[in-house]
Amino acid sequence: MVAAATDFIFIRHGETDWNRQQRFQGQIDVPLNAMGHAQAARLARRLGAEPPRPLYCSDLTRAVETASPVGQAWKASARGLPALREQSFGVLEGLDVPTIRERHPDLWSRWLEHSADFALPGGESLRQFHARVIEAVRDLARAHDGQVVTVVTHGGVLDMLWRTAHGLPLDGLRQCEIPNAGINRLRWQRETLSIDGWADATHLEGLPEQPSTRAGER
Repeated sequence: MVAAATDFIFIRHGETDWNRQQRFQGQIDVPLNAMGHAQAARLARRLGAEPPRPLYCSDLTRAVETASPVGQAWKASARGLPALREQSFGVLEGLDVPTIRERHPDLWSRWLEHSADFALPGGESLRQFHARVIEAVRDLARAHDGQVVTVVTHGGVLDMLWRTAHGLPLDGLRQCEIPNAGINRLRWQRETLSIDGWADATHLEGLPEQPSTRAGER
């Protein structure tokens, strides 16, 4: 018997002050700022018009606070999963780029190589991160075969999914837009991930423009 597809709605968390400051957030527990809460409210109005679905999120505060209004609209609670956290950036977490260049110039040079197997001290390599993300998505797909699942997570997680769906290497710069509180629709079927829609931010129209995203501002 062929397994049915599992459809996913993946959402990057709303904006934080550290996004604005271009700091490496990683797994530090940073809350949403006022703009992030406004984005989460718009997201809830958008998804509240759709049928309620199983709702998951990273257990970090910025994802939980983004998922909460959606859960309220659906009269449900989001289940937090540590496996959906952002990549760990180790010693660079909490630092902005000028500070990193001053304190850790060698690590910054290595980071700019975007090598899949380079891990910052105390952090994860892209290859380790990718394996964690795909295992988590696979587990959700198996648990919700034939359903639609909503997941609030991080920019780095979405980058791993984009690369997987397009068969791209883990090395190199990010090649896709990942707006805060944007909606991305993907499908998992027979161990294959595909994209049905990406970076839909029409529900955020009228809000101030977001800053450009660098690799560490997840």
